[in-house]
Order: sequence, then C-alpha cells, then structure tokens
Amino acid sequence: MSLAYDIAGIVLALLLLVSAYTKLTRNQQLVDGLTGLGVPLGMFPFLAACEIAGAAGLVIGIWWAPLGIAAAIGLVLYFVGAVGTHLRKNDYKGTPSPTGLLLASTAVLILRILSA
Repeated sequence: MSLAYDIAGIVLALLLLVSAYTKLTRNQQLVDGLTGLGVPLGMFPFLAACEIAGAAGLVIGIWWAPLGIAAAIGLVLYFVGAVGTHLRKNDYKGTPSPTGLLLASTAVLILRILSA
C-alpha cells in the first residue's frame, strides 16, 4: 500500500504544482474561468499557496504519515469547495477538472490511511 500512496501522492503533488503555477502566472484561460465564477484576482496567490502546501504535505507525508493524512484531508476540502463553486454558478463545463482532482485527493487520502 505504501508504494501506491508514494506514486499517487507524487503524481497528485505534481498536478497541484502545475495548477498553482497557472494561478500564479495568471493564465488567461484560468483567470477568465475563475473570475467568471466570482473569484477575485487577489485570491489567486492564496489558492496557489494552498495547492503548494498540499503538494508539500503529500510528499513529506511519504515519510510522516500524519502530515500526509492532514494534507490529503485539506485537499479534499479544497476541491469540495472548488466543485461547489462551479456547481453554485451552474458551470457544469468547468467541473471535470476539480472533480477529477477531488477524486484523486480522496484516493490519496484512502491510500495514506491504509498504509499508515
């Protein structure tokens, strides 16, 4: 189980870093999508910091299980909020990406708990 968490956690961490990078560089497509949902530009650095912290927690969680579990819980909550924001604005076209990351975060959480 530990190897499964290691691989899934690292892959998710890399995806989170890419997502954070797009927020920090204010990728125009992302800016248009998120500001259309009512997310102010001033929140982008905070959202990116949450993703970077989650990625770091998952990687450190390879060696320290409680941190990996906490990071995965935080990411599940983060992406529940992201999916909820899309659904609240009836943006069904924008839900696949955060939904996929929510499912990946949930899987990583389960793997970390089972391998702890």
